Amino acid sequence: MKRSDIVELVVLAALWGASFLFLRMGAAEFGPVALACVRVVGASCFLLPLLAWRGEFALLRRHWRPLLVVGITNSALPFLCFSFAALSITAGLSAIFNATTPLFGALFASLWLKDKLTPQRMLGLGVGFAGVLWLVADKANFKPGAGSTGWAVLACLAATALYGFSASFTKKHLAGVPPMVGAAGSQLSATLTLALPAALMWPAHAPSTTAWSTAITLALLCTGVAYVLFFRLIANTGPTNAISVTFLIPAFAVLWGALFLGESLTLPMILSCGVILVGTGLTTGLLRWRTVPRATMQR
Repeated sequence: MKRSDIVELVVLAALWGASFLFLRMGAAEFGPVALACVRVVGASCFLLPLLAWRGEFALLRRHWRPLLVVGITNSALPFLCFSFAALSITAGLSAIFNATTPLFGALFASLWLKDKLTPQRMLGLGVGFAGVLWLVADKANFKPGAGSTGWAVLACLAATALYGFSASFTKKHLAGVPPMVGAAGSQLSATLTLALPAALMWPAHAPSTTAWSTAITLALLCTGVAYVLFFRLIANTGPTNAISVTFLIPAFAVLWGALFLGESLTLPMILSCGVILVGTGLTTGLLRWRTVPRATMQR
């Protein structure tokens, strides 16, 4: 990777890590549905003009059916799930669960697309999901009351499972479609999906200026600009290098949460996050075990 690519990778991780901070700051006043809708509306307003400038706007109509599915499974529902989770768990914890996305992606790819699971990838899945179980056992509390976090944890895992499904669906039904079409089309589809529910569940009290600022920043920077950076990285460095952003997002989310919200990081969170990231690295091939050549072994 070139130095400029590394800079873009770090900026992307910082933006996506900050998204969990902004969810925490805006979810209480907007509510999960309205905040998710504002996020995709803002991202659509940013991405659709870029799509028109690239001369690819007509492709939206040609591929509207798969784009609708991707919009629901890769944006509308996951954004809603993470907005709901932000009501009761920290930004750092949400980001750690978000790091399981490549694990679900590999699982769906093996079941649906028949991608071969090598011994290393199977080990990675086992290690990664073991880290998830460890973290869930430590943080999921279904007791009634203010400290109940179980449903928030399940919402995060549902979001990452949807991301994993969407990756396989995109590969099967949108292969060859320009990435910007997928990005803009999915945000437009998510907007159409969430518009009516958001109108029905719009907060009774007008959100504050601070809440609106965080929601708009979430939409434009953490979604619109982040999508552009992500697809640039895929084009310039390949998907394997681009997906390495997964390793950096939790660190930035924890940093922003500690700096601006006073959130703390516990030892079990650190250890389970490390286990999840090792499993993710093995599953995606970013981490590889060394094999001894057979000729060397015979000596």
